Amino acid sequence: MFTMGQFYETVPESLVKWILAQKVFWVATAPLSTEGHVNVSPKGGPYFGILDTKTFWYLDLSGSGNETISHLYEKDNGRITVMFNAFEGPPRIVRLWGHGTVLENGTDLFDTFVKKHEVKLLPGARSIILVHVHQVGSSCGFSVPYFEFKDWRTTLNEFFARKADRFDQGESKESIEKYWALKNSESVDGLPGLDIARKTAKEDGIVPLTKMVGVAATHGGQRPPKQLSFGVVHLILVAVVASLATMSLQSVLSELLQSLRALIQQ
Repeated sequence: MFTMGQFYETVPESLVKWILAQKVFWVATAPLSTEGHVNVSPKGGPYFGILDTKTFWYLDLSGSGNETISHLYEKDNGRITVMFNAFEGPPRIVRLWGHGTVLENGTDLFDTFVKKHEVKLLPGARSIILVHVHQVGSSCGFSVPYFEFKDWRTTLNEFFARKADRFDQGESKESIEKYWALKNSESVDGLPGLDIARKTAKEDGIVPLTKMVGVAATHGGQRPPKQLSFGVVHLILVAVVASLATMSLQSVLSELLQSLRALIQQ
C-alpha cells in the first residue's frame, strides 16, 4: 500500500532508480523580493543525475529565459525545488528541496565536473546546476493523468548545433556568448544572470533584452514607484495653490483689521 506524505533528509535508495527513469521534471525558484516573480521551468531529456543521497544535478541548456541562474546567484538566496511525477505506472510525486549552485560553461568548475562525471555535452549547454538536497518528499500523485511517452524533442539541440556550425564557419554574430549576452544577462526582474553573458554584453556593447512589460514589470525585484496621473497631480496643485491663496488672503485681512483698529483708537 502506498503511504502518502513521506519525508526524508536524503534521497532514499528506493527512489533513485525511479527518479533516473523519468523523462521530464520541473524546477522552481524565486527571488527574495516579494515583488519578484516565481519561476517554474520544465526540463526534458536524459541530462540529469544523482551523485549521492544529497546531491542532484542537471545540464542546463540555453534558452531565452535565465530565471533559475539569476535566483541561485542572488545573495542570500539559492533556494530551489525539483519535482518529478509519474505519468505511467503507480502514481507518485517526488520533490527535492535544496540549495542550488551554478557551474557556468567555460569555468574550471564546469570543466572538472564534466570530465569527472563523463557528462555528454550538447551545443548550447550553458551550465550545470547542482542541487544540494536537504529534504525529500513523496506524495500520491493520484490526480496526475496518464501520458504515453512518444519521443524526445530535438529542436533546441538542432538550433544550437546549427548556430555553432555557422560560428565555426566565420559568422561571428552567431557566437553563443552574444546570444547569452542578449537573452541571459538578466532575469525578468532585472537580477544579474550569467556572468559570461554580462561580461560579453559589456565588452561588445550589447543591450540585454527587455523582459516583462506594463505595470507588472519589475527591476531588480522591485516595481518602480507608481506615477501619479495628470488628473491627480492637477488636483494636488490646485489644492496647494488654493491653500497658499487662503493663507495670503488671511494675512491681508489681518493687516486691514489691524489698520482699522488703529484708526478707531485715534
